[in-house]
Amino acid sequence: MRGSTVSVVVVIPMLVAVVSGCAEHGAAGAATDSRVPATTSRSTASTPPPTPRAARIDHVVDGDTVVVRLDGRRRTIRLIGIDTPETVKPDTPVQCFGPEASARTKYLLPRGSVVWLTGDARTGTYDRYGRMLAYLQPAGARITVNELLLREGYARLYVYDPSRRFTRHEPFARAERAAVRARRGLWRACPVDASRG
Repeated sequence: MRGSTVSVVVVIPMLVAVVSGCAEHGAAGAATDSRVPATTSRSTASTPPPTPRAARIDHVVDGDTVVVRLDGRRRTIRLIGIDTPETVKPDTPVQCFGPEASARTKYLLPRGSVVWLTGDARTGTYDRYGRMLAYLQPAGARITVNELLLREGYARLYVYDPSRRFTRHEPFARAERAAVRARRGLWRACPVDASRG
């Protein structure tokens, strides 16, 4: 009897460790926190998804650019995978549906609100203007602002470097196609060439 008691004492902690490790990482190794954006199956072990970080909205510049407070500093964020019509670009007139896209982003990301900021190993950390590239997901939301703007027709799909498609390209492309088919937002309000920036 004594030998079986020792076996139980050793086996139970091992089972707890194995089960909790599986539950924490899930079958595919993805985090299970519902506040954190899920990664697509296209992620590879050599390019793990960057860890989501909490940030606070400082202000919205336009439909696809936001300033956040991150680690005690102000950082300008360019939303990965989308492009909204211009409203503040120097030497560029305000474009069709630009004011509406900016207003929608301001509504979705009010000053002081908390967001989960996630980078993408495939895009790099910064764009050519020094803006940090990120997906932004409001705390408690089930979808990133990036994808929502595409679904609602406030943005068009944008690939910064065609040789390095961002991780969420496929769901973003589906979101844009749905908006185009339904003629939502800029796809109704703007000329046919609205798909070009």
